[in-house]
Amino acid sequence: MKTQLANRNMEQLVVKSVVKRFGEHTVLQAFDLSVAKGEFVALLGPSGCGKSTLLRIIAGLETPNGGDVLIAGRNVTELAPEDRNIALMFQSYALLPHMTVLENVRFPLRMRSKLSRAEQEKRSMEALALVKLDPFSSRYPRQLSGGQQQRVALARSIVAEPDLLLLDEPLSNLDARLREDMQIELKRLHEELGLTTIFVTHDQDEALGLADTVILMNGGRIEQQGTPEEIYRRPRTEFAAGFLGGSNILDLEVFMDKRKPMARFANGATVALSATEALAPGQHKFMLRKEAISFDPDAAMVSVDGSVETLNYLGSQTRSLVSAGGLQLVAMTDPASARPQKAKVKIGWRPEDLIPLDAE
Repeated sequence: MKTQLANRNMEQLVVKSVVKRFGEHTVLQAFDLSVAKGEFVALLGPSGCGKSTLLRIIAGLETPNGGDVLIAGRNVTELAPEDRNIALMFQSYALLPHMTVLENVRFPLRMRSKLSRAEQEKRSMEALALVKLDPFSSRYPRQLSGGQQQRVALARSIVAEPDLLLLDEPLSNLDARLREDMQIELKRLHEELGLTTIFVTHDQDEALGLADTVILMNGGRIEQQGTPEEIYRRPRTEFAAGFLGGSNILDLEVFMDKRKPMARFANGATVALSATEALAPGQHKFMLRKEAISFDPDAAMVSVDGSVETLNYLGSQTRSLVSAGGLQLVAMTDPASARPQKAKVKIGWRPEDLIPLDAE
């Protein structure tokens, strides 16, 4: 298979003001999306947020109540799925049990390609080689493990070199180790082939680890989008902060002390805010990542007194519930840094790690 070189200045997918209703329930609200050629985009969000419905509309499996879908500059809104030059991979492998691995991968070419059988088989073997399964070409699906079957399904998805690769939670049926292996495989294949990819998931680790751009969806609209680092480090809303990493949400009073921004906790304890934050005095919500909290604050950190209520050993990390400043905070630290239950502690964080959230 030839490598597709991505031109990031070209829009490969455009979704314009798409609306989808089921009865009186609106699933997508005038949804707009633009994806560059070669980009890997993750649609992330809880069940019912509209991400799978959006994918099905892009694929042609659902008809929108309004709006348009353009793929590679062509309006495909009224076209059948087979006329859109896309590949769609679901949770189930959907391999045909009576066909060999090679025949399963070749199947899309048989249906849509004018290539000779020899050329079809050549391209199918190249696709299998990309997922490291070419030695298994003569086996049947029942003779493969779940992870191998998933890689066959992936080879079948890429063999026809589609304009768009659509993945609807394809790893959810795998166990933790296989899921991790397939994430690495998907990342490698995307970097090698440059296929424009839309990946639906409810798993934040998959979204952050795989995508160039993460689109966090909530109630049929985009809550926030950006690079994985942007969306994780600087969530704008309480929903985004809570969904991405399960952060501590702090309701604090902002005030000025000698022209320096400060925040007051419920029990009166105060900490300095980052000087870059321009906030009006009054109550504000902030996000503090669990891993930003330290039990050994240094001179660059702000700190408050507290006590450890509970702790849970999780292997590489320990989760501690700390009562501090009149609030309950969760800290994730390495086990060596954890403090015993009921211990009096001083917890700290860097001022820039206390992130203000937009009012909702």
